[in-house]
Amino acid sequence: MAGRIRAEDVQAVKERSSITDVVRDHVTLRPAGIGSMKGLCPFHDEKTPSFTVREAVGAYHCFGCGEGGDVISFVQQLDHLTFAEAVERLAAKLGMELRYEEGGGPRDGVGLGKRARLLEAHRAAAEFYHERLLESPEARIGRDFLRERGFASPEAKLFGIGYAPRGGEELARHLRGKGFTDEELTIGGLCGRGSRGLYDRFRGRLVWPIRDITGDTIGFGARRLFDNDRIAAKYLNTTETPIYKKSSVLYGLDLAKKPITKERLAVVVEGYTDVMAAHLSGVEGAVATCGTAFGVDHIKVLRRIMRDEADLAPAKVVFTFDGDTAGQQAAMKAYAEDQRWASQSFVAVAKEGMDPCDLRLREGDGAVRELVADAVPMFEFAVRTTLERFDLTTAEGRVRGMAAVAPIINSIRDSSLRPEYVRTVAGWVGVEVEQMRDQVGRAGRIQAREEAKGESRANPETPEPRAGEAGPGLPAPNLRDPIVLAERQLLQSLLQHPSLFTPVDLDAVEPEGFSAPAHRAVFDAVREVGALQEGQSLSAWHARIDEAAPLAVASLVAELSVAPLPVVHDQSTGLPPQTYTRSLLVRVREVAVGRRISDAMSQMRRMAADPASDQARLRELSLSLQKLERERAALREEVV
Repeated sequence: MAGRIRAEDVQAVKERSSITDVVRDHVTLRPAGIGSMKGLCPFHDEKTPSFTVREAVGAYHCFGCGEGGDVISFVQQLDHLTFAEAVERLAAKLGMELRYEEGGGPRDGVGLGKRARLLEAHRAAAEFYHERLLESPEARIGRDFLRERGFASPEAKLFGIGYAPRGGEELARHLRGKGFTDEELTIGGLCGRGSRGLYDRFRGRLVWPIRDITGDTIGFGARRLFDNDRIAAKYLNTTETPIYKKSSVLYGLDLAKKPITKERLAVVVEGYTDVMAAHLSGVEGAVATCGTAFGVDHIKVLRRIMRDEADLAPAKVVFTFDGDTAGQQAAMKAYAEDQRWASQSFVAVAKEGMDPCDLRLREGDGAVRELVADAVPMFEFAVRTTLERFDLTTAEGRVRGMAAVAPIINSIRDSSLRPEYVRTVAGWVGVEVEQMRDQVGRAGRIQAREEAKGESRANPETPEPRAGEAGPGLPAPNLRDPIVLAERQLLQSLLQHPSLFTPVDLDAVEPEGFSAPAHRAVFDAVREVGALQEGQSLSAWHARIDEAAPLAVASLVAELSVAPLPVVHDQSTGLPPQTYTRSLLVRVREVAVGRRISDAMSQMRRMAADPASDQARLRELSLSLQKLERERAALREEVV
């Protein structure tokens, strides 16, 4: 049985792993103030970035969906791993050997966890296939296939292309010899199990390694080469496995990620050779789906990388489709999800329906670049494709055509563009602008009625926790209250810049000074841990606070650790002004004193109304009240 990873090793992994670098493998981040980075959340769909990372604190938080934590929890959440598997994966990237309690060892006997074992098996398989392509006489048919499409050995090496031998058991023998178990080979989709034992899943085929965004091989796509192949399908892809989910995988993304981020342009093509042709032609942001239609999860992946954000200059995604019926259907499916993009999407269809690979072969690299540059807006393609179904030379065809495209015009996100599109489409159909405008208005009313009916029929669901919520059992702080807002900013300052606060500062603040119970719970955890000690790392200090804080405020701690402060930080130190943090301290202390003053005055009023009250106690309260008033006045002078 695997032992428990030593606590000091877990802490070392957290401190040595850059949360910014780990997150950047999946999300394009941009500066969001001193010490903060921001991007689109990988855990929910959003159009304005609310996912914030603070490297110094080692924490992230999404102000849209409320997810937050440290580098370990990020890997856990994103890759669906256990805590130990996430630690092991980060340690493997660091080249760090973990130690385990009670004399135990790591999972699978190697210290990398199940996922890493499967990744290593795929890496070894990719090397095996590539060597066979280059060296095996049997693979000549595969080399000829590539050569006919304009690809030679350097291109095969760049994309890691390989050849799966026809024998049927060669890969299985090779990987067994490297210590992989039958279970690992079948779970990973590399081999199948028959009546005679293991057999290679891919046989006699040209093989493309499918890599995730970090460059790890997670599956394969295999192209039929022999006419007598027992499997008729032209392409076979790895089946769903613990590391391969085709609905969110894009072929070529490992190579395309940086160009997409830099140019904020993604080009979606239809096949592996099209990706290769596009990259070699200078269109380096090209990717393709892997045996499935382009869907919602693919959109989420690309939007995070290309920073498809509503408050930035528009990014651009271009779809290339064949000009045949199937290509048009694929384009219309893509258009159905067009509202999920913050910016406009485009469609590029080459003359004679050529794909990028054929276009490059026939007309050269420049033709592929021109294809992308000349792409037309998805809206225009969708309208023209829809109108092709109708005979616009007849009155009946025009009426039916208007009714069909009116919902498309009504669906345009930017309503200010609709009048111009109405005029344009009216010209395409051949009708008066007023006729087209009436049809679009009718489509809008119909859609509104349908949405209203749908909402009334829907069962109410429990809403997801939002940013600022404390969790079960504690109400969300009311940030419209200026006192509560000051409490929040003090906690942010404490968690993000603890070096600005001394033990005396913490002792001077009373927990009763926090109006919001959730804020009070967070401060109790900070006081329990104490001020940041000399030589203590910020990450280690935060880890102790995470342990001390109640589970109900764990998400709030993560949020406060990365939420930006509303002040300009010093450019040289990265710290907020000391006058700002002092004023927050004074404000929270003043609230506590004010609460005690109110309590004392309330008690005095009750005693004054009762003739039997203890007069000595009343005088004592009066003196105490005067002392509290002097204390409050002194605090206010500190701010001045």
